[in-house]
Amino acid sequence: MSEFWLISAPGEKTCQQTWDTLNNVTSKQNNLSINYKFHIPDLKVGTLDQLVGLSDDLGKLDGFVEQVTRKVAQYLGEVLEDQRDKLQENLLANNCGLSEYVIRFQWDLAKYPVKQSLRNIADIISKQVGQIDADLKTKSAAYNNLKGNLQSLEKRQTGSLMTRNLADLVKKEHFILDSEYLTTLLVIVPRNSFNDWNQGYEKLTDMVVPRSSQLVFQDNENGLFTVTLFKKVVDEFKLHAREKKFNVRDFTYNEEELAAGKNQITKLATDKKKQFGPLVRWLKVNFSECFCAWIHVKALRVFVESVLRYGLPVNFQAMLLQPNKKQAKKLRDVLNQLYGHLDGGSVQGSSGPHDTMDIPGLGFGQSEYYPYVYYHITVDMVEVKSL
Repeated sequence: MSEFWLISAPGEKTCQQTWDTLNNVTSKQNNLSINYKFHIPDLKVGTLDQLVGLSDDLGKLDGFVEQVTRKVAQYLGEVLEDQRDKLQENLLANNCGLSEYVIRFQWDLAKYPVKQSLRNIADIISKQVGQIDADLKTKSAAYNNLKGNLQSLEKRQTGSLMTRNLADLVKKEHFILDSEYLTTLLVIVPRNSFNDWNQGYEKLTDMVVPRSSQLVFQDNENGLFTVTLFKKVVDEFKLHAREKKFNVRDFTYNEEELAAGKNQITKLATDKKKQFGPLVRWLKVNFSECFCAWIHVKALRVFVESVLRYGLPVNFQAMLLQPNKKQAKKLRDVLNQLYGHLDGGSVQGSSGPHDTMDIPGLGFGQSEYYPYVYYHITVDMVEVKSL
């Protein structure tokens, strides 16, 4: 399962005792969840006022970092295109699966030194993820533009004769070139009108070269015909052709321009291929960075909230619960029975949250409140929609 409950409870005589109590009633006796200790280092507490302000800001930061993490994952899926089924195996955190990273979470002392204040650590994460978000916008815009141009050109290589590029369908010998008086036009004729065209094109105007029309290409709907006529009657010919539902396509045979068009597609396809590898690597690396930063924000929130709830000196046990399928409600009941006394006993035996409060800064509207510190983690970065 990809769902975790990150909770904390005050240390009893020892934090180990807190862990043993929880593990006995939820895992060993009732098989409600699989539990893991969640390791948070000794962080600098600061003042109570600082913690209250930080609690609100960490709520915002949590939402922001999760949003960016999901954006990077989603865009990696888009870039992989027909290899999208390989997305999950590319979403790793520190070279391991997301659930495994959360379960084995170790604070990154090099990136987030514990000697720094909590506010500074939050700022480091905010700047780091903000930069990734900005870079993602730049990189995705450039790649999408390249992809869009290529798709547009490729679309013109196929599709209806009314819109597609005709350069690949015609040859030099289909045209009268370098003539002072004559020119060759390309005309799109519906398939059910081929007879009308063959019998009537010479009469659409004067000065059409007899028997000059040739069927060059046909698809399910239309045929592409050439016709040669005097340049001075082109406009009149186009007018009469349109009246008969024959569509004259604007086209000039120019070998250099046609070669340049083909080269452009080749160049764009090559550019896209060149950018694909580095972009996928960047997305994988920065997904890992964002995800790891997000779990560090969760750790910060647990620490700050535990100190605010349970007081000083710092004495609490953070625990990661992986609820078993269909046992979430029962697990919640057991936790409320176990920790209801932390809130003056008002929720003891209650099956739901004792109160619903609007926690400032979270930006998610109503947020559930429990007598113990609780945060939800979903590591499925693909199915769950971005916040």
